[in-house]
Amino acid sequence: MEDLSIQHANLELSENLGRHRTDGFKNANALVVRRGAPFKISVQLKGRPFNPRTDSLRIKVTLGRLYVEMPVTFSTKHSSSHWNAYIDPNNLNFQKLSIFIYSPASVSVGCYTFKLSVSTQDGQKSTVVGDFIMLCNPWCSEDAVYIPFEDQREEYILSDSGLLFMGTPMNLVSRPWSFDLYEPGVLEACLDLLKVSPQHQKNKRKDYLNRGNPVYISRVVSAIINSEDDRGVLKGNWTDDFKQGVSPSKWTGSKDILRMWAQSGYSPVKYGQCWVFAAVMCTVMRVFGIPCRVVTNFNSAHDTNANLVVEEYYSETGQKLNRSQDSIWNFHLWVECWMTRRDLGPDMDGWQVLDPTPQERSGGVFCCGPAPVKGIRNKRTDLIYDIPFVYAAVNADVHTIILSSQDQVVGFSKDTEKVGSLICTKAIGYPRVQNITGDYKYIKSPTSTLSSRSSTISNDSTLRRATAPEGVLVSLTLNKSPAPGEPIAFLVKAVNKQKIPKVVKVHLNAQAKEYNHSPSETFWEKHGVIQLAPMEVKVVQEHIFPAQYEHVMENNLINLAVVLEDMATHKRVLASEEFNIASPELIIQVADEDSIVPNKQFTATVTFTNSFSRPVSGLLTVAGAGLIAGKKQFRMPSLRPGGKASQSITLTPSMAGVKMLQASISLSDTNTIRCFKMISVNSI
Repeated sequence: MEDLSIQHANLELSENLGRHRTDGFKNANALVVRRGAPFKISVQLKGRPFNPRTDSLRIKVTLGRLYVEMPVTFSTKHSSSHWNAYIDPNNLNFQKLSIFIYSPASVSVGCYTFKLSVSTQDGQKSTVVGDFIMLCNPWCSEDAVYIPFEDQREEYILSDSGLLFMGTPMNLVSRPWSFDLYEPGVLEACLDLLKVSPQHQKNKRKDYLNRGNPVYISRVVSAIINSEDDRGVLKGNWTDDFKQGVSPSKWTGSKDILRMWAQSGYSPVKYGQCWVFAAVMCTVMRVFGIPCRVVTNFNSAHDTNANLVVEEYYSETGQKLNRSQDSIWNFHLWVECWMTRRDLGPDMDGWQVLDPTPQERSGGVFCCGPAPVKGIRNKRTDLIYDIPFVYAAVNADVHTIILSSQDQVVGFSKDTEKVGSLICTKAIGYPRVQNITGDYKYIKSPTSTLSSRSSTISNDSTLRRATAPEGVLVSLTLNKSPAPGEPIAFLVKAVNKQKIPKVVKVHLNAQAKEYNHSPSETFWEKHGVIQLAPMEVKVVQEHIFPAQYEHVMENNLINLAVVLEDMATHKRVLASEEFNIASPELIIQVADEDSIVPNKQFTATVTFTNSFSRPVSGLLTVAGAGLIAGKKQFRMPSLRPGGKASQSITLTPSMAGVKMLQASISLSDTNTIRCFKMISVNSI
């Protein structure tokens, strides 16, 4: 009889990918599986059949120079804390063996090699080798990243698109982003991140051993997404000069960034800002099997001296000044990852903040987190990592100081609600916002204070809240969310809280600003005087017309302020609002949506309506992972105010599932306008 040997091994891709929820990685260089669950190998033998009495099977699994060896047994009972392998008892074909390999739920993420050997009683040996990629397993209750509900796993692990929220709390901008988890080269680039990290370069064995811990993995990734300390993925740039690379606002997904980084030999990609850093990190963490979502903190404080106070300075005519070392970004994006914190105790399990945007060093490196959200809410500044920094970002007080032309303080107010006024993420399963502010802070009752945008002047030279019994109260209210081509309409309300008449100077000032910078020069102002009878409330309607603001609106917000000066006491009080202008209408329409299936063409139509008060032209770009290979671009000719332009695009889906189709128009003289549509591609 012919000697026993292994003819070949089949990694049963279809069955294993389905069992491990890794179907999207079917085109990867190796089988992709999740820890804490068995995967199957079919082994075709040649020669005589396998004899369990005289023959033996062993498997050696290797990660770097770490390895484990195990016998292949007939027992399905095993310890969940050790690697083991067993022959499928339901398929005892000794010419073609079905072998399951089980890994503990704590093994390291990475690229493994296995060697399967069959040995006979007389010492003959035959081997076969193969590769597989191991990811975390949020479906396994023993895994540190286990998350209990299927809709959470669908959203925070499997979804390859999402929304990033920007703008201002009163006028959210939903920016579509393609996480591109399953695009060619993305998985490999994510694994390269771990290989390129300083931790791996310094001590490969230690790095491999630590990669089973999501706390370790997330901290490594937080550092290497930026390039301040290593060969990281992205170079930050907060200037207006992007000639040496790509403007952060031009990116629409993670694929191009990660592939460009890997293909360049790990040179940083230019350029990123906070939403790009966060979105790329979200891609990496989801690829690794760690539940992840992008979070926006509106009015995010950067408290440089750790006193939980950020100062903002204004002139006596309402111009915002660049005088403070601290800053408040209109929005800042980071990620949250879900994991148990065995290093801190079960009270800190759940969502953890990680911020890859390089702002402050943590342990000597530009990274942040993982900081447990529960620890931030309860001000557990004694715990690792970086809780004080994140706590200040969502809780710092704002001191507003009005300076005279001689730099004397002529007004002061304190705002305890502006910073972290809205913290949000994308809702599970729906393209809308989910408010998670209450996860980070204890929300005050809405009746406990009045608007944080109003202040008072009193005769004792102290600025007080609106509850003060005397003085002048001012507030500033937008009539509605501003839209392009329409006047910015707002109300200024002045209230005389005293039983004596008052003469009050009114100064109105508008400045353009970027989300992370102090405002530029004033582009609109108005000054006047009003008289207030005792206890009188006076409301003034004001407008800023499109011709007065459209020229400053490229990627900008508006800081609008009003200062009232009591002519008798010369004390000032200020109210302000920072807001963005909504984008013009850009919509995607698809006919016969219910009939879309893989590998069959369908047509989408993108329509743009010019609501600006001037003609515009630009470039239309359409993209969508799983729907279109790369991007398609179309030149849009000049379009008069109120005019419409439509473009039809033919698409061919490559896989089933819910996919995001993105469209954007880069106008020649203003910012980029974006829209998206979720497309359901049905299984055949």
